[in-house]
Amino acid sequence: MSGLRRPWSDNTPKEKQHTSPVSRSSSSSSYPFSVEMSTAATATSPRRSIFLGVDVGTGSARAGLFDESGKLLGSASSPIQIWKQGDCVEQSSTDIWHALCAAVKSACSLANVSGDEVTGMGFAATCSLVAVDADGSPVTVSWSGDSRRNVIVWMDHRAVKQAEKINSSNSPVLQYCGGALSPEMEPPKLLWVKENLPESWSMVFRWMDLSDWLSYRATGDDTRSLCTTVCKWTYLGHAHMQQMNGKDSRNMETCGWDDDFWEEIGLGDLVDGHHAKIGRSVAFPGHPLGSGLTPTAAQELGLVAGTPVGTSLIDAHAGGVGIMESVPELGSEAKENDNEAICHCMALICGTSTCHMAVSRNKLFIPGVWGPFWSAMIPEYWLTEGGQSATGALLDHIIENHAASPILANRAASLKISMFELLSNTIKTMIDELKSPFLAALTEQIHVLPDFHGNRSPIADPKSKGIVFGLTLETSEKQLALLYLATIQGIAYGTRHIVEHCNAHGHKINTLLACGGLSKNSLYIQEHADILGCPIVLPRESESVLLGAAILGAVASKKYSSLTEAMKALNAAGQVIHPSKNPKVKKYHDAKYRIFRELYEQQLSQRSIMAQALE
Repeated sequence: MSGLRRPWSDNTPKEKQHTSPVSRSSSSSSYPFSVEMSTAATATSPRRSIFLGVDVGTGSARAGLFDESGKLLGSASSPIQIWKQGDCVEQSSTDIWHALCAAVKSACSLANVSGDEVTGMGFAATCSLVAVDADGSPVTVSWSGDSRRNVIVWMDHRAVKQAEKINSSNSPVLQYCGGALSPEMEPPKLLWVKENLPESWSMVFRWMDLSDWLSYRATGDDTRSLCTTVCKWTYLGHAHMQQMNGKDSRNMETCGWDDDFWEEIGLGDLVDGHHAKIGRSVAFPGHPLGSGLTPTAAQELGLVAGTPVGTSLIDAHAGGVGIMESVPELGSEAKENDNEAICHCMALICGTSTCHMAVSRNKLFIPGVWGPFWSAMIPEYWLTEGGQSATGALLDHIIENHAASPILANRAASLKISMFELLSNTIKTMIDELKSPFLAALTEQIHVLPDFHGNRSPIADPKSKGIVFGLTLETSEKQLALLYLATIQGIAYGTRHIVEHCNAHGHKINTLLACGGLSKNSLYIQEHADILGCPIVLPRESESVLLGAAILGAVASKKYSSLTEAMKALNAAGQVIHPSKNPKVKKYHDAKYRIFRELYEQQLSQRSIMAQALE
């Protein structure tokens, strides 16, 4: 495509590699700069179908190769640069592309897979906003003016005032976003750029969600995904309800933009040229883009030109695709009602943040919870999307800012375990030492409201603040262990609040499916099971986001006729974690949950008192 000249090699850090794996905590943003690899199999055989998934997270780009049964053959990761200053969080699309190319090559090498064996591939990424000019070159979105910094990261909260302005419009599209846009969505960020960086605004030729940009960079086709446009741009996907067959959905002209909305919020220029800057065509996730990989992209990735590329997904939604069909079979009756069983599950994609994904056959309007989004994750299902903006990031913050953290980090390194594992071991030893009736009761006097980065769901209050109740002068490792446990519990109470709120508005969720970095933390998962009182299913393959991205490639390659068929073939259940049967544990968590809910109400009251004092 003529617009794809080669600005991508400018000012990009060289690939850094290492030879030994690094212990992980939660959020990849804290990992050392290195290429990290793992493998589950290395033998190759001719004519097999191999699907490649690429996931760009907050701190790293990852690649994974899967066979026809959904088994991970090999994976690799490469770090990406991030700039943080106050509410502004930025990245470079140039850097991201180079990192994912390194990860793909490393994963193929490790799995002993040649480029011509890859049957299809798909991209998943954070819902970050990318700005490029008519040549595909980066356009700065930074106060610094640094042209490399052309990505506003999903967690960036610079546009809180713009979100408030947009929400005051009471546009009909807002009812499909839980009643209000978050500053993490794209319209507030776009408005911020227009108001604060007019030169950049005039230079941008395409505004794209990161996963759509990756697909565009790979294929030259700037068709957007129903996932990104519906979930983050206010596109009304249900305008395409009559276009469900594969032929029509490959490249549908957009008919779901609400032009009045864009005009009303001051972004009417985005309507120009049939919405050329934000998307003139959309497709269902997994549908093939263009003619597959361009020769240039194929060479950079170490793959073959023409390899099918599926329309992308946001990373959390890829996690949903990689896990939602992982519920263990419960008998013939359950199998017969297979299509309805998925509606009783909620997927937790838990890493730096946590997304709570549930689907239904009918649209459910839930105040403070994003959606309903039609076909944004699974075709023909309405998606409800809750979330917590800081979970893994919050645990990292709590640990790293504690006085005992350096000592703990040294001990964990010497034992060759993660700090999470060391803290969990410390907690277990404290049960007998403090004569606690059960593990959770250790936090009787410590309560945490985890809104350190606002409340995404179900209160939808970006101004909400975190609270820790029960602090003393103690700075020991044991005190950090208790604070760590109380923070995990606070996060789990937040998930309970989301599930109860969704069920009160029409959902019937009774099972959780968990994936992401935090799902590998047994204490984290058990506390969630106990606090919500329902089983949590872990997938057979822990890399569900990579699997979801790979499923997009499987669908694009025509190996499967639909996304749902591919999910059923490649998803598989692993361990099931059940809640405690001890009634005292339930009584304890019910009491702490009541305090959890009161902490926010007290914050509102105190906010009002101070506002009145400053009038």
